[in-house]
Amino acid sequence: MEQDNCDQEAITLLLDQYLNKEDQLLVQKNRMGSTESFIGSVTLEWLNRRVKFAAELPLFHQKFDQSGNVIRDAETIEEIQQRPLDWSRQLPLTQYLAARKTHKFPAVLVVISPSWVDNPQAEEWDNQGEARKSAAKFTPLDKGENFGLLDVSQNFDVFALDGQHRLMGIQGLMELIQTGKIQRYNKNKKPVGDGITVAQLAQGVEIESSYLSSLAEEKIGIEFIPAAIAGETRAEAKRRIRSIFIHVNLMAVRLSAGQLAMLNEDDGFSIVARKIAVSHPLLKEMAGRKDRVNWDSATIATKSTVLTTLQALQDMSERYLAPKFPSWKSADKKNLIPMRPVEEELEAGIAAFRQVFDDLATLVSYQRLDGGEKTPALRRFSFEQDKEYPRGGEANILFRPVGQVAVMQALGILVFKKGFALKSIFEKLRKYDADGGFSGMENYQSLWYGVLYDPMRRRVMVSGRDLASKLLIYILGGIADDLERAQLRQDLAKARQVAENKAMGFHGKFVTLKEVGLPSVLN
Repeated sequence: MEQDNCDQEAITLLLDQYLNKEDQLLVQKNRMGSTESFIGSVTLEWLNRRVKFAAELPLFHQKFDQSGNVIRDAETIEEIQQRPLDWSRQLPLTQYLAARKTHKFPAVLVVISPSWVDNPQAEEWDNQGEARKSAAKFTPLDKGENFGLLDVSQNFDVFALDGQHRLMGIQGLMELIQTGKIQRYNKNKKPVGDGITVAQLAQGVEIESSYLSSLAEEKIGIEFIPAAIAGETRAEAKRRIRSIFIHVNLMAVRLSAGQLAMLNEDDGFSIVARKIAVSHPLLKEMAGRKDRVNWDSATIATKSTVLTTLQALQDMSERYLAPKFPSWKSADKKNLIPMRPVEEELEAGIAAFRQVFDDLATLVSYQRLDGGEKTPALRRFSFEQDKEYPRGGEANILFRPVGQVAVMQALGILVFKKGFALKSIFEKLRKYDADGGFSGMENYQSLWYGVLYDPMRRRVMVSGRDLASKLLIYILGGIADDLERAQLRQDLAKARQVAENKAMGFHGKFVTLKEVGLPSVLN
C-alpha cells in the first residue's frame, strides 16, 4: 500500500508537470474503423481562443460572404465540409450557458491541422503526394500508446467539424463576460436591434459577475481528428474529413415536436401538459382501453384511436395558461429560452389546467368515449369511410388537435382576461355540445365550415384556429364591442366565401358577403 501511494504521488507530480503546459493536452487515443482520434477536455476560454470555423482555414480561402460562410458555386462546392452558419442561433445558445445553472454542451468534434497540410510542396508530403506522418503530434505515456500528450501549440490550427454552433454560443459567452452584453444577429450575421444585456438574458434571475466570469474556466469535451494521416494524399484527406462530417450529421436524428415536449424541463407549459397527460382520467393510460395520447407525432393518423397528441396538449396548455402566467413565455420567444417557473407557479398551473380538463370531461362528446365509442368515429369526416366505419365520422372539432387548441385558447382569454367563471362557461358549452354544435364541421350549417374545414380541399384548416377561437369567445358572450363584432362578421364571411362577393350561407344557399351573419350568443 505504501508503494501504491508512492506511485500515485509520482504520477500526480508528473501529470502536474505536463498538464500545466499551455501547448499540450492529456488525451486518450481512440480508433473506429480507419478513423483515429484523440479525446480530452479544454476550458471554454481555450475553445473560444483556439478553435476556428471551417471557413477560416486556408483550405477554404476562395470565396466568403459577410457571415463567414463559403459561397456555394461550381468552384467551391467540393471544398465545403460544413453546413452554413446560422448566426441567429448565437443568442439563445449564449443565454443557455449564462442563465442555466444546469447547462451542458456535448463534446465538440474538431480537426487539428499543422501548416504543412495546406502546403503541397511541404516535405511532409512524399513524391507520390502522400503524407509521411499524421497531422496530429501525439506523445504516448504508456506502453499501449492509449494515453498521452497531444501537441496543440500555435503551430496547429484547430477547426470545428461538428459543433460550430456550440462554438458560436461560447464565443457569445466570452463577449458577454468581457463587455456585459451581446449583439443579436440574423442568420447572415447582420446586427438586429441593440445589444442584449446580462439582466435581459437572465429574465429576472440575478447573475453575479463573479459567477459569469467563472464560466470561462468551465471545461467541455473535445475530440481531435488529424487533418491528414500517414499514407494519405491531400485529396483523400479532404474526402475523409468531409465524409466524417456527413456521417456525424446523418446519425443525429432530430427530435420530433412531441419528443421535445416530453423532455423539456424548462418550459412551464410543457411540464404542465405532461403532468395532465399522465394523470388526468380523460387522458392517462388505463387498463382495458387504448392510449389516448400520441407521444411522438404532432398529427393523428386517420385510423388512430388516440384523442390528442402531446404537442397539442402543450399548445393547449400555453394557449390556456399564458394569460395567467405571462412570465412563462420569453419576451423574445424566438431568440431566448424560457426560464423554468418556480414550483409554486407550476403547481398552480397544473391545478388550473386540471380543472379545465375536469370540465371538458363533462361534455357529451367526451363522455361518449366512456360508452364505448371510438375516437375515429367522432373525428373523421362523413366521406372517410371504410369497412370498420362504413358511415364515416361525425367531424367533431373536439377530436381534432386544431379544434382542441382553439377551444383552449378561447377559454384562457375568457377566464383569465375577461373574468368569466368556468362553471358558467361550461353550463353553456354542455348544452351547445349536446345540440351538436361541435359536430359536423363539414356541413354548411356548422359555424366551423370554412373556418376549421376547407370545403374545396375537404380537409382541416389549421390556419383557421384563431378565427375559431374568436367565434367561440363571441358565442359565449365575450365580445360586446360593436366594432369587434363587425370585424368578426367580416372575417367569418371571408372564410365562407366561394366566389367574388359570394359566400356559403348557413342555409345552404349562396349569399352576398354582407348577408353572412353571426350566430346567436349562447344563453
